[in-house]
Amino acid sequence: MLLHLRITVPTDRTDEVLTLLSDHVGVTHLVHLPGVVRRPSGDLVMCDVARESVDHLVDELQRHGVEREGGIAIESVDTSLSAATEQSVRDAPGDGADAVVWDQVVATADEESRLTLTFCAFLTIATLLAAMAIVTDSAVLLIGGMVMGPEFSPLAGIALGLVHGHRGIIRHSLRALGIGFAVATLLTIVFCLALRGLGWADVGDLLAERPATGFITRPDRWSFPVAFIAGVAGMLALTSSKSASLVGVFISVTTVPAAAAFALGVAFGDWADSARSVLQLGINVAGILLAAVLTLLVLKAFWRRVPRAVPRRLLDTPR
Repeated sequence: MLLHLRITVPTDRTDEVLTLLSDHVGVTHLVHLPGVVRRPSGDLVMCDVARESVDHLVDELQRHGVEREGGIAIESVDTSLSAATEQSVRDAPGDGADAVVWDQVVATADEESRLTLTFCAFLTIATLLAAMAIVTDSAVLLIGGMVMGPEFSPLAGIALGLVHGHRGIIRHSLRALGIGFAVATLLTIVFCLALRGLGWADVGDLLAERPATGFITRPDRWSFPVAFIAGVAGMLALTSSKSASLVGVFISVTTVPAAAAFALGVAFGDWADSARSVLQLGINVAGILLAAVLTLLVLKAFWRRVPRAVPRRLLDTPR
């Protein structure tokens, strides 16, 4: 649970930054290289920091104006063999597994919620797989489409934008979701029309009993709770060090399958299933967004109660 800070510090603020870092119990392996940075000019300060201390330190560095005239880079440390590191992690307030580095989370969400060709490609492929899963009633294909879908990132971006007041992330996320789903759905409709023209599928495949995929076009009282719980899990995975849990979130929600079912309904003229698919999609998006916003608010309130900094000199005082 260790992160590495690489800080470019204006020369006239180096002493106060070094004092800040030296006094914090979560900091170790502190390095100061005066005058080595050329653009922007300044000193280079590097240190390893217990994950639970990073958010506070970044806030303090920003108060000193370091990011305006210098820079702060946050990097993961996969392995560190050091008694000093172990001591810093023990002394730091809170727990690294629960810690939230807000600047890192916001930056990641901003990057991953932008509309790109890759985003559209993955969303389209996921929707095509989900459409084939519905036609063949294949749970394996459906799970593949769910896992491949990248739509959770912009949903998380909207929630982060609302909670932290970042309008730019909200705009990027809404643009990615709107255009991404529009492109994916349109291409899936074309694909389904091709299947219909070739005689490989027809409306009978949608109307038949589909034990593995029928739930997509039958939203019920469980749709919202499942989406809500998935949204909570997704935000916890995104804001903590447990990002591997996001795969379970992707499999739990039916946003991509609902878009695929809508495309199939339009292509085959099954307007009732299309309408139910839109309802399923809306329920899932609403559940995820509500859960994400509430989870972020709870996390912010919780971390305000955790001691932000414990100066090293206080730990050295006999109790």
